[in-house]
Amino acid sequence: MNPVGIHFGYWTQYWEVEPLPFVEKAQKCGFDILEVRAQKIARMSAAERDTLKGAAADAGLGLTYSIGMTADMDMLSEDAAVRKNAIDFLRQVCMAMKQMGGTIMAGINYSSWPRRPLPGEDKQVLTDRAVEGVREAIKAAEDCGVFFCIEVVNRFEHFLMNTAAEGIAFVERVGSPNCKVHLDTFHLNIEEDSIGGAIREAGSWLGHFHLGEPNRRPPGRGRMPWAEIFDALRDINYQGALVMEPFLVPGGEVGRDIAVYRYLPGHDKLDEEAARSVEFVRAEQKKAQAR
Repeated sequence: MNPVGIHFGYWTQYWEVEPLPFVEKAQKCGFDILEVRAQKIARMSAAERDTLKGAAADAGLGLTYSIGMTADMDMLSEDAAVRKNAIDFLRQVCMAMKQMGGTIMAGINYSSWPRRPLPGEDKQVLTDRAVEGVREAIKAAEDCGVFFCIEVVNRFEHFLMNTAAEGIAFVERVGSPNCKVHLDTFHLNIEEDSIGGAIREAGSWLGHFHLGEPNRRPPGRGRMPWAEIFDALRDINYQGALVMEPFLVPGGEVGRDIAVYRYLPGHDKLDEEAARSVEFVRAEQKKAQAR
């Protein structure tokens, strides 16, 4: 079965927190993977990275790395210096991940996030800039054994890629074996006519997968068509991690950026809800294998 993970943001209101405390939480809840912030890893000292790497290994956890670029690192920018800043920083992330033994860098690694088109901006021109920037940055990823998993998100968070088909077209243009598509059920539910169809369309391009309910609660606490999703993942023989990304607590940077404006059910028992959801996901995987 696929390893099951959780995004560190489930337990915090701030992006730039120390990831070490979440290792014990993820282990206690029964996860196989902890997804941490790529930017934080890049800014750590080598000794700090070794400490985190060792703690994860001792806990029996793998690590994946999530990124959302900031406005000063926007590959869509008209300013060449800002685009260069993005490429240089992605190179730093790749080097830091190499030290950690990390391979999956997922999320908005092609632009700033969240991002809407500015007056007068043309989507095709911006897409061309993003492809050019990723082509340059991914050379470091190839050298470091890192995969850029390009996340397709909903129209309210970004405009460049909203469907699996757009994500596939983008990675095909990049043309690197280290460039893959990252899909997320929360975004698929908003944008796709068929969630299972989008997963099957991604096929071998799929490099990373996020799980979440339409209400932002953990898997099993909403109305997502999980049988359809896990059947599609089985059909394409997806072997990567399944990382859940629920958010139940408002406030801070995380609540603002994810648009969580009220306390959601389960906010007062985060560990219990996470542990229950791990079992739910594993049970759904077994059902799909048996069908």
